[in-house]
Amino acid sequence: MKTVLFCMNPYSFGILYPIMQVLKERNYEYIWFVRAAIFEKFPYRDENFTTHIKDIITFQSDAIFVPGNEVPYYLRGVKTQVFHGLAGEKKGHFRIRSYFDLYLTQGPYFTKWFSKAAAKHKDFSVVETGWPKLDIYGNEVHKYDHEKEILLHNSNSKKIILYAPTFSPSLTSARFLSSQIQALAANKNYLIIIKFHDLMAKDLIDQYQEIANKFVNILYIKERNIIKYLLIADLMISDTSSVVYEFLLLDKPVITFKNYNKISHCENLLTPSNLVQKVAENLKDDSFKEKRAVILKDYHPYTDGNSAIRMVNAVETFIENNGVPEKRVISWFRRYKINKIFGKI
Repeated sequence: MKTVLFCMNPYSFGILYPIMQVLKERNYEYIWFVRAAIFEKFPYRDENFTTHIKDIITFQSDAIFVPGNEVPYYLRGVKTQVFHGLAGEKKGHFRIRSYFDLYLTQGPYFTKWFSKAAAKHKDFSVVETGWPKLDIYGNEVHKYDHEKEILLHNSNSKKIILYAPTFSPSLTSARFLSSQIQALAANKNYLIIIKFHDLMAKDLIDQYQEIANKFVNILYIKERNIIKYLLIADLMISDTSSVVYEFLLLDKPVITFKNYNKISHCENLLTPSNLVQKVAENLKDDSFKEKRAVILKDYHPYTDGNSAIRMVNAVETFIENNGVPEKRVISWFRRYKINKIFGKI
């Protein structure tokens, strides 16, 4: 099976990496498509890759794994949506854009909605597989335990707090929590790790890097893959970010600031003034543990670390049953949009 790992944004790298490992194990030929604008961030330079869509046309793939919203309709292969997050409340998560032959969902909450959409549209299939980015939760959840011990020892701290806000200008907490993050740092029992999205506004990046430079127990992390820091953190502070769900699935407490979904499975603050108090309370008494169980069951119940395997299996089965699509039949408007983004054949 000839496969394309299709990347329009840097977050795709960590999502598709486990799928690449399965393709290697099965001796399948694959190629990374990396949008030229993000190529400098591409971490797998020893792999087969291209930044040119014409190379993908020539490659004549059987399958295309896409963590984003668009993929050219004229490419050969099963166009497979693997999603780039778990935040179902975000605008556009459930939008059917007509580009995909197959949707691979993370858990029952998502499967239910897309299955109904599939019955309505009748031109794509849905299979529940789990999400490959979280395979490490099943395979190597303790991978960074030693590194955590070193970080705590070097900072003479007892707990790690991860601050990971969304980049969205209308939703980010970063413009409101800078003084509270500094107030948290006054407690030397906390090591605070700040991890911003690649698309965060530069003025906020500069502001928080300057804050980190003032405190020995604040680290500003530039590493792109957030998984390591989700695994080692004891508590996370965020807002309306899909990373909230990734952390909740580790069954650890989260504090959000003005999460517009008003989620009930973690502490959601409407004012920043009591953040320090709420961090202390949630670390001492994890009162949302039972409510988090709903998320674990509905959003991503897979703990075996085999979601990437299930995804590759699902595509193989699709091809066995339906063959390899030469292209997608989509509306004039969608064709126009794709041609504008990627160019015509």
